[in-house]
Amino acid sequence: MTIIQDVLQSAAIGVGVAHVPENLNILEKPGCAAAILQRQPLPAFQTWMDGMDPENLPSARLILKPQSVSSVLSDLCDTSLMLDGPHRQRLIEDIAALSHLFCDLMDAPYVRLRLSRVTANACRKFHIDAITARLVCTYRGTGTQYGISHDGAEPKRIFTVPTGTPILLRGTLWPEEPRSGLLHRSPPIEGSGETRLVLVLDPIFDLEEET
Repeated sequence: MTIIQDVLQSAAIGVGVAHVPENLNILEKPGCAAAILQRQPLPAFQTWMDGMDPENLPSARLILKPQSVSSVLSDLCDTSLMLDGPHRQRLIEDIAALSHLFCDLMDAPYVRLRLSRVTANACRKFHIDAITARLVCTYRGTGTQYGISHDGAEPKRIFTVPTGTPILLRGTLWPEEPRSGLLHRSPPIEGSGETRLVLVLDPIFDLEEET
């Protein structure tokens, strides 16, 4: 059984599945605490990504207009000495497209973009972020994990988002009560030798508040 099939069978926990990017607005539906964009993996791209020297993976934390993401990422890839080619261009174009999509959905003029090389247990405790919503996409390594919490306890059933699959997650500032109890975490990889490349997008509504 694939994770997407598993998610579809577990819709009661408040996770929706979008089959096209435009349908990620299902996050706005009552009770939908997260939305996953189903898309087919690209074996050649993943082989390229997984085989890359981790030192050549770009890493940054920036606040940008979505229109600037593509050119800034191209410069970041040059700085990290990531070789140019069709797979690098696909990575840049995908991050730029997700940035546009996310800003349109959130009606935000700016996006906080974080692209991280992860080799340890970052945010390994289940939690909900203190934001309105967040988009996470793991391009290399194990994807984000999530599950439903009852009475604040750690989820008993844990789902893992497939590599390369974006997930939108509501935060504590999303205007809906009661909350679904859906929590997420970065997968524990300490000591495994795994290097993840994780994209995180947050909406920025007022740039003055970030300065």
